[in-house]
Amino acid sequence: MLSKGEAGEAVRQAKVKTGVTWAQLAEAVGRPLAWTTAALLGQHPMSKDEAATAVALLELGEDAALAFQLQPTRGALDATVPVDPTIYRLYEVVQVYGPTIKELIHEEFGDGIMSAINFRLDVSRAPDPAGDRVVITLDGKYLQYQWE
Repeated sequence: MLSKGEAGEAVRQAKVKTGVTWAQLAEAVGRPLAWTTAALLGQHPMSKDEAATAVALLELGEDAALAFQLQPTRGALDATVPVDPTIYRLYEVVQVYGPTIKELIHEEFGDGIMSAINFRLDVSRAPDPAGDRVVITLDGKYLQYQWE
């Protein structure tokens, strides 16, 4: 059986081979684009039907379908500090703006956090005369700390 990481790499290779896009996979699976992409890269478990749909579209085997259904170890990166430039820039954003985001959440909502479980993510492109901009929307439910 494949691990979730191995299955994720198989997905990336199959996308090149088949020409299937993340958007096509999400539509076929019936889930949001970011969720589907994260699931196929190993960050969420898929249902048996979702896994079967993805495997058929990507022309992968049963080992991949089983791996897609496994419970993941979320957030596991190969290194403590990511080295891929795109992922590192997001890490850098959190290092620079994390304390600001925390302060603004606390000022607006009180003592709590933004959920990464009840969460939505969107990535879009915004035209700009100085060069297109990447717009990343992180939309998480507010969870108040309960000190009992």
